[in-house]
Formats: sequence, C-alpha cells, structure tokens
Amino acid sequence: MVTYNTLQTNRRQFLALTGLTLSEFQLLLGAFARAYDHVYPTDQTLTGQPRQRVSGGGCKGILHPPEQKLLFILVYLKTYPLQVLMGELFEMSQSGANYWIHRLLPVLRVALDDLGVLPERKPAHFAQSQPSHPHLIIDGTERRRQRPKNPEKQALHYSGKKKTHSDKNIVIVNEPGNRIGFLSQTYPGSMHDKKMADRESIAYPPDAVLDKDTGFQGYEPAVQETRQAKKKAAPRRTHRR
Repeated sequence: MVTYNTLQTNRRQFLALTGLTLSEFQLLLGAFARAYDHVYPTDQTLTGQPRQRVSGGGCKGILHPPEQKLLFILVYLKTYPLQVLMGELFEMSQSGANYWIHRLLPVLRVALDDLGVLPERKPAHFAQSQPSHPHLIIDGTERRRQRPKNPEKQALHYSGKKKTHSDKNIVIVNEPGNRIGFLSQTYPGSMHDKKMADRESIAYPPDAVLDKDTGFQGYEPAVQETRQAKKKAAPRRTHRR
C-alpha cells in the first residue's frame, strides 16, 4: 500500500508520483485540511443534515489522515491510472476508489483556490488576472486516455503526433513566476493547437508579449508582440568520395 509515511522518505519517488516536492506538499496540506472541513463540515452528514452522533466514531478508514487523502488524489491526478489500479495501490475496491476520487476533487480545487494558484478557466477574464507588461508562454498539453469503444470517438481522440488516443488543453504560463495562469477546456487529441486557441477566444492584456511554438503558427491575438521560436537548420551532410 502506498502511504505518506513511507513515500516521504524517497523524495524522487514522491515527486514522480505526486508532481510535488515534499515542501510543496506540506504547504498544500494545510489548505487541503481546511478545505476538507469546509466542504464536509463535521457537524453535518453527507446529505447536509445535522449529525446525530459525534463525528469520528467507529473504525478509521484507510484514508483517515488528511495527508493520506491528499496523497491519494495527487497520485490519481499525476499518473491517471485505472480506478482498479488506484484501489490496488491504496488497498480498496474499485468502487471505493471511485467514491474517494469524486469526494476529494472538489476539496483540492477549494484548497488551490485558497492558495491563489488555481488557473483562470474563463478566457474572457484572463487579462484581468495578469500584471502589467506580462511575458506569457502559450502551449498545448496532451495526455493519454483510454481508447474509446465508439469508432467515431476513437477517430476524434486519436493523436497523430502521439500515435495514441489523448485529450488536449491549452495552457498559458506567466514566465517570470513559471505559474500556469490559464487552463482551457479539454479538447480531443486530433484537434490542432491553433484551432483550440481560436475557439477559446482568450482575452490578453494589450501590453503582453506572447511566446508560441510552431503549433500556433498564424495565431496572432491582440497583444504587443508575438514571438515564435525558429527551428535550427539541420546540419548539412558532406559526402566523401
């Protein structure tokens, strides 16, 4: 079973499974514990009714400590395994893993919002959250997903670039702080990066400098300057006689 107490001794494995360093995890843990008590008050049942018995009675679950709850949801989001595998890793059934995933995702969102690191999801509001003269980097992210059973969905989600089925998002990073300031909605893997950006209709600060790669060639939003990196020319081969 994957536990916080054992995993924290291996910093490299901890980072690989959660995407956070140990100090970053500890910083998030305080906000996560507060968010859990806010989303699920101890004096109320899951249906929102007043609790008849004092909270904490009965046997303690596998994810009882807050650090174990946070570890569980971070491992799921970082590795995105099947729920059956999550159950095996944390010694619970598939239905139990499903229950905790849906229970903890809203808590993590509240915790990230409390820390002020939740990216903007509304394209029209992005400019308002940025400082003056920001240096921004736009890129497309792609992650593997389960192969859809429907043939039409298979074609829609098949990525010729990754040679697998995937989902894609647009992210914008504020370069000085290396922080994701915007996260788009999710698109199928077959969609081109520029087309996704066009559909989002992102509102940029007019004094922004925007760096992009070749996937966004032709994408020219209303900013001060857009810069596209150029690929280095391949070295010329010389043939000896």
